[in-house]
Amino acid sequence: MQRDYINLQKKDSLVTIKKDSIILKKDSILLKNKDSIVNDSIKPKESIDDIITHIAQDYTIQNAKEKTVTLYNEANITYTDIDLKSGIIIIDYKKNTLFAKGIKDSTGYVQRPVFKQGGQESEQDSILYNFKSKRALIYGLKTKQGEMFTYGEKTKQVNDSTIYIRKIRFTTSEKEVPDYYISTDKAKLVPGKKIIVGLSNLVLADVPTPLFLPFAYFPMTETSVSGFLIPAFDTGSSTRGVGLQNGGYYFAINDYVDLTLTGDAWANGSWGLRTNSNYNKRYRFNGTFSFNYENIINGIRGFDDFDKRSNFNIRWNHSQDSKASPNSRFSASVNLGSSRFFRESLNQFNLNQNQNNTFNSSVNYSKTFVGTPFNMAVTASHQQNTNTESIIMTLPSLTLNMNRVYPFAGKDGVKKNPIQKLGFNYNMQGQYLINTTDDEFFTSKMFETARSGIQHKTSTNTNIKAFKYFTLSPSVNYEETWQFDYIDKKYDETNNVIITDTLRGFKSYREYNMGVSLSTNIYGTFNFKKGRLKAIRHTIRPTVSYSYRPDFKDNYLEQVQQTANPLDVIDYTVFDQGIYGSPSGGLSNSIGLSLNNVLEAKMAPKDPDSDEEDEKIMILNNLNFNTSYNIAADSLRWSNVTFSAGTRLFKDKLALNFTGSLDPYQVNENGRRIDKFNPGIFRLSNANLTANYSISSSDFDKSNKDNENKNNNANGNNNPPDTMGADIDPTDRQGRQDSRDIGGGTKKTDLYKGKIPWTVNLVYAATYSNNGLIPGTVGVHTLGFSGNVDLSPKWKVGYSSGYDVKNGAFSFSRFNFTRDLDSWQFNFNWVPFGSQSSYTFFIGVKSSTLADLKWDKNKPPDRLF
Repeated sequence: MQRDYINLQKKDSLVTIKKDSIILKKDSILLKNKDSIVNDSIKPKESIDDIITHIAQDYTIQNAKEKTVTLYNEANITYTDIDLKSGIIIIDYKKNTLFAKGIKDSTGYVQRPVFKQGGQESEQDSILYNFKSKRALIYGLKTKQGEMFTYGEKTKQVNDSTIYIRKIRFTTSEKEVPDYYISTDKAKLVPGKKIIVGLSNLVLADVPTPLFLPFAYFPMTETSVSGFLIPAFDTGSSTRGVGLQNGGYYFAINDYVDLTLTGDAWANGSWGLRTNSNYNKRYRFNGTFSFNYENIINGIRGFDDFDKRSNFNIRWNHSQDSKASPNSRFSASVNLGSSRFFRESLNQFNLNQNQNNTFNSSVNYSKTFVGTPFNMAVTASHQQNTNTESIIMTLPSLTLNMNRVYPFAGKDGVKKNPIQKLGFNYNMQGQYLINTTDDEFFTSKMFETARSGIQHKTSTNTNIKAFKYFTLSPSVNYEETWQFDYIDKKYDETNNVIITDTLRGFKSYREYNMGVSLSTNIYGTFNFKKGRLKAIRHTIRPTVSYSYRPDFKDNYLEQVQQTANPLDVIDYTVFDQGIYGSPSGGLSNSIGLSLNNVLEAKMAPKDPDSDEEDEKIMILNNLNFNTSYNIAADSLRWSNVTFSAGTRLFKDKLALNFTGSLDPYQVNENGRRIDKFNPGIFRLSNANLTANYSISSSDFDKSNKDNENKNNNANGNNNPPDTMGADIDPTDRQGRQDSRDIGGGTKKTDLYKGKIPWTVNLVYAATYSNNGLIPGTVGVHTLGFSGNVDLSPKWKVGYSSGYDVKNGAFSFSRFNFTRDLDSWQFNFNWVPFGSQSSYTFFIGVKSSTLADLKWDKNKPPDRLF
């Protein structure tokens, strides 16, 4: 290998500096022939103004007479910002040119020239470059601009910013033989900015298609650019006719925020408008905002079936970077709008939202006051039931918390005795609550029934070691409620009804309660001498508690006449419709009993000679019982015994949970409890059983278990994949599927191995109730199943369904078929039956550069108005 340096500015160099210059005509170099970029008869002015560094593996030949340098085998030269690697490179410093080409050997044409200049790189069969004019003639070009690969038979580089190419192919496929390409005779390429082409033809697998474009423009900038979004033609239906969907304009406002405006229009007058904005500021915050509005017309104006309505939906998601402010945080998750939006939308086929009958929103700001025990949170929330069309909002809710403090703790916070362990905390919550409906949403009426108030809570407790094995924990709680509205009831003699007026003003009431609990832990161990089972440990945590709360409601009672009889009165308080309710009524003087159980086992390793530690296995996660006895009650002093049990079996594959309630009292013929115990002590009044089981093909592949465990630990995410498939969402221009699921590039496939990965998730649920009058009945009895099957490394099928055992029918079912076509993506979502029966078909290019190169078809669910 030889390394030489040529400086053509020095007098002792091989090139003599001439004063003559190349004669230019109309800003072009005189050419010897049509494809030449130099003229040997013209003596050029010196234009090489830097050192040329050259390297060759085999040899370097310097010809002083012809003033050339020839490099052979793995040749490489660098000059200013130019880096060229090739099999053969010839430098002609008399003509200020260099020529590069590959080498032919037994394997074919190898060491093709790779030309780098600035941030641009290209590969070609051969290249002739002029140092002075910065022009080049290239054959067999291959270059990449962003996501786009460009292949050209003959290329002429006019300058650093403009390239003309003939017989050109564009593709985003990374294969040597592309899956597809767009073919055109001539094009203009501005590196890093754009590609402009003439008449173009789409070619699939080297087979030309009848699809032509008269011209095309491909933006190639690193940053987003504004531009029009081409609408899709929709055949519509008999109710709305044909139309255009998702046409509009994309605004690349700046590096931090963008805006997309799209709309729909149908022949019957229905139309829709959507705005979507993404924003992101590194290390500060990021989020998305969207607004959807649709004006839907059904039927023909003047006929009885004519219907016109408008729906809207607003979504906003905002997340603050943890580095932006360690002591405060702002976040938002908003989803509000018309309750009928997702059921009636002509463009949003979000099946997950259709199956969910609630909208929930929250905007949160929290702050920690450093150096103090206080922290604050301000929340604006929204809950909307799409079935009842009721809306509940808090605008806002303010919470101020004081962490528990120990004013009597010893030096350095030492807490040894009960006085030192005495702790205090404080909580203040204020709300402005609005309860309204869809029809009154965003109108002045929604504020007429608003409620507001503030509630203060403080408590203190400590614990005392009693009788060596017991813990005694006394506590005292105090509450004070302020309300800024109250009610006043009056009897209307004319209409013989009670009129309730809501008045604005300040009212308050106070409550307190006290209690004490005694608890301990009891351990029982059963040892075994044979087999792998070494021991079973049973942990019992019994707790006895006592609580006392006076009757506060009696101090605030007022009376109102309810009939024409002046003596026929009823009691009420001015706080009955307040945001925090009225004072607690009735004396509470009760004893609580609870019993918690945990069962664990210790297993020896399978190999007794190994150094592995004993394995701990959870047999019973919990078995809990709770009840109470009200000393102050005149009857029905015992409350129901509630119980819960849970465990995980088969290496945590099966999760079982069982809850229920046992009623000690009988019921009369009207179903009301009476003060008589059941003959069988307890009656099972209700019970719930749920079971979740997950299994996959990897559970049977021992070679992959260790790798899966490592991957799960590394990723920190053991959540099952989304087997429901992508949402049917025509507004998504990327195939209606999360880009994280699509992937990119070419996946390697192992053929003829017979491996078909699969997952199955089973959910079983059953409920039981018994009112004491008739035999117990099963309310819910369902089996749900979901999962996916990889028919091949590139074919995936996802499914989700269920069976209602009680009613003998299948529940909501959904299937998703996905095919990875390397540079293309195929996706088919299908809901075969039910009220949401629908499908969507999509096939298109993955690359965002050619996002409009796609074909999609959908059949939305039947809209019920």
